[in-house]
This record gives sequence, C-alpha cells and structure tokens, in this order.
Amino acid sequence: MKTFLSTILMLLSINSFAKVECTSEPKSNWKDAEAFKKELQATYKIKVFKVTEGNCYEVYGWNKEGKKVEIYFHPITGKKIKERIQ
Repeated sequence: MKTFLSTILMLLSINSFAKVECTSEPKSNWKDAEAFKKELQATYKIKVFKVTEGNCYEVYGWNKEGKKVEIYFHPITGKKIKERIQ
C-alpha cells in the first residue's frame, strides 16, 4: 500500500510540472512583451518575465499580498493559463 501511494504522489507531482502550451500563433500576433509586462506591474512585483518553450509569457514574482507567484499568461489574449501561489 505504501508503494502504491508513493507512486500516485510521484505521478501527481510530475503532472503538476507538465509543460504548459499556450499558442502556435506567430509572435507578430502576440501582445508586445514590454507593454504587457508594464501592464502586469500594476498587480505584480516581477522578478522574471520570459517566454516559455510552450509559447507563454511566464512571470515569477510577488502578488499584492506579498506571496510568491509563478504565472503563465497567453501571449495573445493576456489570459492567465496557470498560476501557482506559494
């Protein structure tokens, strides 16, 4: 039983770090990265702003409550795709 539970927990943790895919649209259709980053700074203190392999805008930083966040945004719509608050 212990091995079964360990296996389930391992699979769940692997799934939580699965690659996030946002778009296959060309970057010419995306929101301007610098403008979007400035828009986000009204809500977040940003430490890192980058483009992921899955073509998302990814932010590492802190929310208004001071909690650490990792957030994936769709680069065309600006919609949150995935968020992790620590």
